[in-house]
Amino acid sequence: MIFLLFLISFVMFSNFASAGEVPFYIGTFTDHSASKGIYLSSIETDTGKLGPLSVAVEASSPNFLAFTPNHKFLYAVTGKPGDSGVAAYIVNPDGTLKLLNEQSLGAPGACYVSVDKTGHDVLIANYDKGYIACFKIQPDGSLGERTAFVPFTGSGPNRVRQNGAYAHSIYTDEANKFVYSCDLGSDNVWSFKFDAVHGAFTPNDPPSSKVPPGGGPRHLAFHPNGKFVYVANELGVSITGFSRDAASGVLTPIETVPTLPKDISPQDVTVAEIVCHPSGRWLYVSNRLCDTLSVFAIANDGRLSLIQSTPSVVRFPRNFALDPTGRWLIAAGQKDNRIAVFKIDPTTGQLTPTDQVAEVGGPVCILFKPK
Repeated sequence: MIFLLFLISFVMFSNFASAGEVPFYIGTFTDHSASKGIYLSSIETDTGKLGPLSVAVEASSPNFLAFTPNHKFLYAVTGKPGDSGVAAYIVNPDGTLKLLNEQSLGAPGACYVSVDKTGHDVLIANYDKGYIACFKIQPDGSLGERTAFVPFTGSGPNRVRQNGAYAHSIYTDEANKFVYSCDLGSDNVWSFKFDAVHGAFTPNDPPSSKVPPGGGPRHLAFHPNGKFVYVANELGVSITGFSRDAASGVLTPIETVPTLPKDISPQDVTVAEIVCHPSGRWLYVSNRLCDTLSVFAIANDGRLSLIQSTPSVVRFPRNFALDPTGRWLIAAGQKDNRIAVFKIDPTTGQLTPTDQVAEVGGPVCILFKPK
């Protein structure tokens, strides 16, 4: 009898483990939707089935999100009329979030947040004011003093969108030695040497790498091998691939390719998110207004080949993310208040829509816990 009970328990646990339910958070805009803040859901990695959706914490437009490497703390750039900020949360055992503190930036425009690989620093980009900054993480996860502030200068040929610097994202490399920031306004991908102990940025030599004029770099993705970096050009509706020297941090352009097939006009289309598959074989990009997802194969030399362009299911796919297994992609539709799940073919990398769709107000960021 005892053995039978043990066997039943083992089978039940095995079935639960095989389901592989993985939680994720959704950052939102609350000003033009029914959203209340940051939402929590999950996906079964065997089936792609979405779990229940719940409010993890109420907040004012907590849009882009980032975890510490140990996923004990979560940070969000927030927005409210005339101001923006960065908020620190502790992750409760049930997945809900508790606010620790929030640092006001004194101006609107905070658009991106990331955490360095040591979990000691929070990095933010401010689009409206064109700067990047760094805040220290305290032992309890709260935000400490600002340790770095770097305003960008420059402009681009697009007189409407590039009349000044517009910092759109910020990242550290895997070794935590360099920081990169995409500046939509000046067509620069700025590069800095990073001092994680003091939270300091020192301009690299050279201080930046360029995308084609008018490209408007928005986000970037590192290849898992660290040798290549791919930049999504929002205005150019293209991707610029760079080779990367790990020792110097220097990015050298390889090529720039369109994100759309020839039969789709790029007029009025803007590129949003870019993500490299953990296998290093494929690259994914979202295209807004035409509302598609593009899939590229990555060659050994880092060059890209478009292999699929498919409807994004959701409207205005601002952001998407891959689950930790690399089997599913979840796209966030900012303008139709939905998220949708796609299955990733393990052989080709191509996407197939599923029947898994959920409603959430103003979704703009999907964040899985890091491995």
